[in-house]
Amino acid sequence: MDKLIPFVAEQWILVSALISCLLLLSFHEQRRAGKSLTPQQMVNLVNQQEALVIDLRDKAEYSKGHILGSINLPFAKLEKEIADKADKDKPLVLVCKMGQHSGAAGKKLGSLGYTQVNRLKGGISEWQIMQMPLVKK
Repeated sequence: MDKLIPFVAEQWILVSALISCLLLLSFHEQRRAGKSLTPQQMVNLVNQQEALVIDLRDKAEYSKGHILGSINLPFAKLEKEIADKADKDKPLVLVCKMGQHSGAAGKKLGSLGYTQVNRLKGGISEWQIMQMPLVKK
């Protein structure tokens, strides 16, 4: 640790380049997986552009509580069943339990040609923390 500060001071160009590369890589990976939306941004997108909300959780979790108007399309079945559910040019919002699976699902959909893929930041957990309503079946 004693040598870190002098190293950074002497090699500031290399350290700056490394930090820039890491930030660009992180930004690029996030964009490939789709834009991350807050619950309020998601509601606005659904209301203004009629975005389709896709819940990636399994059927049991979905029935315990889901966002009004969302469709249940478990992560494992996403590639097989998405073509029947959504247009490639229609805005999509992916929702999972905590926001982890939606990134991988966004990458899959992007590779399949879906152009407007978004993710709910924090998943259904964030939705509940913001005290947004859930439909329970």
